[in-house]
Amino acid sequence: MTDYALRAQNVCKHYAESGVRIDVLNHVNLSIVPGEMVAVVGASGSGKSTLLHILGLLDIPSSGSIEVAGQSSEGLSEAQRSRLRNRGLGFVYQFHHLLAEFTALDNVAMPRIVGRQDRDSARAEAQRFLEMVGLKERVLHYPGQLSGGERQRVALARALVNQPACVLADEPTGNLDRHTAHRMFDLLKQVNADSKTAFLVVTHDAELAALADRRLLMDAGRLVDAT
Repeated sequence: MTDYALRAQNVCKHYAESGVRIDVLNHVNLSIVPGEMVAVVGASGSGKSTLLHILGLLDIPSSGSIEVAGQSSEGLSEAQRSRLRNRGLGFVYQFHHLLAEFTALDNVAMPRIVGRQDRDSARAEAQRFLEMVGLKERVLHYPGQLSGGERQRVALARALVNQPACVLADEPTGNLDRHTAHRMFDLLKQVNADSKTAFLVVTHDAELAALADRRLLMDAGRLVDAT
C-alpha cells in the first residue's frame, strides 16, 4: 500500500507569451495521505486552477512529477494517463456537470461504464454510492428534477464510484447558498472519514477551509502552509 494518495514533487509550470516566460507554478510540493482532507485557498490568478489541472492529469507540468496512489504519471501516453485518472482520481466542480438526459443513477455509473465495467455492475455500485450521499429516493430522478444541493451530491457520488485514491474538488460549494454549502462540506468530511478517500478542496471560503485537516495557501505560484 502506498503512503500517499496523491503527491506532487517540485512541480513547475510556465508558458511563453509574446516571447516572455510566465511562471504559473513554482516548485510546488504536496503530499496527501489516504483519509486526509487538504484545503487550498488563494486569490484568483494565484495558480490554483493550473495546479488542479496538473494534479488531475489534465495538463502536464513543465518539470516535476505527479504520483497517484504510488504510480507516477511521467512518461505515460495520453491513453495511460486517462486510465490512471479514471481509476485513481475523482472530480467535483463548482457546477455539477451532470448529463441532463441521464438519471442520477446513470450519471454516477458513467465512470465505471467508461472504464468498461458491465452496465448492471456499474449501476449497482452507483446505487450504493447514491445511498451513501443520502439520495436513495432520488436515484431515478433527472438533474432537472433535483435541487442544487442534490445535484452536487450526485456529482460527489460520481466522483467516488471508482473508489479513487483522491477526490479533487474545485469550489464544490461555490454555487450553493450558505446553508446548503455547509451541509455539503459536512458531507465531504463524513465521506472522507468513512471511506478514507483523500480530498483536495480548492475554495475561496476560509471558514469552510478551516474545517479541513490542513489548509494551504497558493500565492504567486507557490504552495505554503496557511495555518
